[in-house]
Amino acid sequence: MGIKAALSKPFAAFVAKKIDKWKYHAVAAQEQVRKQLVAAARHTAFGRDHHFEDIHSYADFKKHVPIRDYEGIRPYIERVLAGEADVLWPGKPLYMAKTSGTTSGVKYIPLTADSMPEHIHAARNALLGYIHETGNTSFVDGKMIFLQGSPEMKEKHGIKIGRLSGIVAHYVPNYLQKNRLPSYQTNCIDDWETKVDAIVDETIHEDMRLISGIPPWVQMYFERLTLKAKGKKIKDIFKNFSLFVYGGVNFEPYKARLEEMVGKHVDAIETYPASEGFIAYQDSQKEKGLLLLCNAGIFYEFIPANEIFDKNPHRLNLSEVQLHVNYALILSTNAGLWGYNIGDTVKFVSLNPYRIVVSGRIKHFISAFGEHVIAEEVEHALMSVANIEGVKVTEFTVAPQVTPPTGELPYHEWFIEFEEPPLDIDRFRYQVDEALQQKNTYYFDLITGKVLQPLIMRSMKKHTFVNYMRSLGKLGGQNKLPRLANDRSIADRLEPYICE
Repeated sequence: MGIKAALSKPFAAFVAKKIDKWKYHAVAAQEQVRKQLVAAARHTAFGRDHHFEDIHSYADFKKHVPIRDYEGIRPYIERVLAGEADVLWPGKPLYMAKTSGTTSGVKYIPLTADSMPEHIHAARNALLGYIHETGNTSFVDGKMIFLQGSPEMKEKHGIKIGRLSGIVAHYVPNYLQKNRLPSYQTNCIDDWETKVDAIVDETIHEDMRLISGIPPWVQMYFERLTLKAKGKKIKDIFKNFSLFVYGGVNFEPYKARLEEMVGKHVDAIETYPASEGFIAYQDSQKEKGLLLLCNAGIFYEFIPANEIFDKNPHRLNLSEVQLHVNYALILSTNAGLWGYNIGDTVKFVSLNPYRIVVSGRIKHFISAFGEHVIAEEVEHALMSVANIEGVKVTEFTVAPQVTPPTGELPYHEWFIEFEEPPLDIDRFRYQVDEALQQKNTYYFDLITGKVLQPLIMRSMKKHTFVNYMRSLGKLGGQNKLPRLANDRSIADRLEPYICE
């Protein structure tokens, strides 16, 4: 055991004790965070506009701080980008994280001197929590890779602008810098495929022990590694690979394929970072869900997902949530976001401590016929059947078909790229359809009521979704394929890739 690994155990124990102090007192921690945020931003432009001096309770907060999406806060963001100080948070932000929005185009999310350390501490604590629970420190002494965006940034009015993952790359602790790959020069390559090839060349002969990234892009990295190594499993390329850290999308659809490529069991840590804040991470290999970070500069609110588009939805704080209810997640942060609808939905799987699972995106659903099918449901329906049948899925997306050929009922159309397709795709699709009916009673009613016909499944050519993302200029980085759409904007562009 190396010095770093030896020192990591007592440090992990120390950090675990600090987390326990708020972990089981999260409601009180959240109330303290709310008070601190309002007090700190009282004299900002936003604070004056929304009468922060009159906020003394959560009821006051709801009265004075409305729920907003990015378009609602954009006027304030534009003032910040123009160089104005004390707009959303005291002073100017250190960074603006540039991210692609589905409806607002490019978004700019502030990162401040107060919020930035929380991103770093959360990422660190996810690893330390794993060490404390499992005692496994072997990855600390080897090489680590973080598949991320370019660390290069532009500057405007004293504010640096870049991708979140690239910004965070500048904060890797000095004691890990010698362990970290790829090189700065490789990380700066813009073209994702060129970058992955360069990463393969840099890492294939190294002692890689921790690998981190969004699952579909890690899958691409693994595929190119195995190609370069003439079909070897990842366990034979990286003999000491022991920890996989991921986030951004549901791991389940990629799990079977990644495990096959690795060739052995590897522990995994799920994280929930966003430009808006580091929200949660998996704090246990034994318990389900991600620990909601309630003492990290973010005040959370929760709106029942079926009310999110109502004029006056119920806004709940942490003390009011219930298990297994789908909530839209609302953030107020020490980066200057207030009542901000991040666009994600979550469910609580534990209330002591508060642990969540990410169930989908508010705008990624299908309700063309009133069924309101969400990502969690389609992913469960597909993977529950695929795992039983030994079918391996590379990627997929689903869209409604509201104008079917004459004489046919409308349907949900599933576009699936299989690694190993089912022997009987018709039987497979009926099994998936039945699984979806069991998860969603509205969909069940529409099928049994002959409003919809069972889903139609299209088998896609190899590399369909990589080619699709490439065509959009969104290959790699933090870009993710939407699993669901309520229109055919994606589906219509995929039709040329359907297998004959």
